[in-house]
Amino acid sequence: MSEKLSLPIGTTLSRFIRERQEQFTYASGELSQLLRDISVAAKVVNREVNRAGLTNILGKHGAQNVQGEEQQKLDVIANNLFIKSLSNGGEVCAIISEEDENITDTQNPHGKYVIAMDPLDGSSNIDVNVSIGTIFSIYRRQSPVGSPVQESDIFQKGTEQVGAGYTLYGSSTMLVYTTGHGVNGFTLEPSLGEFLLSHPDMKIPTKGKIFSINEGSAVDFGQAVKNYVSDCKKNKFKGRYIGSLVADFHRNLLKGGIYVYPSTKSAPNGKLRLLYECNALAFIAEQAGGKSSNGIQRTLEIEPTELHQRCPLYIGSKEMVERAESFIMAGENVEK
Repeated sequence: MSEKLSLPIGTTLSRFIRERQEQFTYASGELSQLLRDISVAAKVVNREVNRAGLTNILGKHGAQNVQGEEQQKLDVIANNLFIKSLSNGGEVCAIISEEDENITDTQNPHGKYVIAMDPLDGSSNIDVNVSIGTIFSIYRRQSPVGSPVQESDIFQKGTEQVGAGYTLYGSSTMLVYTTGHGVNGFTLEPSLGEFLLSHPDMKIPTKGKIFSINEGSAVDFGQAVKNYVSDCKKNKFKGRYIGSLVADFHRNLLKGGIYVYPSTKSAPNGKLRLLYECNALAFIAEQAGGKSSNGIQRTLEIEPTELHQRCPLYIGSKEMVERAESFIMAGENVEK
């Protein structure tokens, strides 16, 4: 019997992690516990999201985050919940979050891992009941355990991730993750309070027919991006753009497609953050047989130099990303 069939639908996340622990590069138990801590925090955030309209936690928080973006109340709640859960778990020495200007020291000097996260992606959709999510990356610290956190622990390329995933809070709540041995998806069964294996060994179709890009910003696109969008339309691809990165990525992962957030005149480095969003989803995409780049360079090989570094993103079905790259590179050659 194949490995895929030996773990039936209905396997709990905890059992799945336990049975796959030997696949982890550092199979000492901490990474398994860390994934469980993330799942517990996700359940709590899911609860808050589901009752948001009843508890006066919808709407703006009244402050801006370090990105200059208006924080929603749920942004702050989700950020605090994940930081508390991960800090209490003891496996994490530091957390970096899209919502925080600086590194959060968890006061766990013996923690072996660093977490980068977007605690609640899709904030602009919170008030209108559209799917939102959490994105996370897991890195093994580079400095000696027990010592203060160093920049080398934080500024690691995406290739150094030992795990990454996202939680999608939608019509059902899903947790999708990889530790470098394929991608698996779990759906929350509310009556049991358990994530159950529902999407084993997820694979993104090599070819797709969906392109996801905010055409409302088309006036700011470079000519190469405009040409690629025109090419998608000539091929009669479907335009689908939710505005929540996790939701757009998840749909394309299942059905085949490409998500594009390019550089623009107003945002020459793009809008998405390399450490909090791009690296995690790029790791998942590659493990599912897809591809991710900034149009020229593989996302996972981009050198991070800033905590909130931005990066253009072309991610999804392999052939679609390669087609987009051909337009971007052709445009680069024309400019040169």
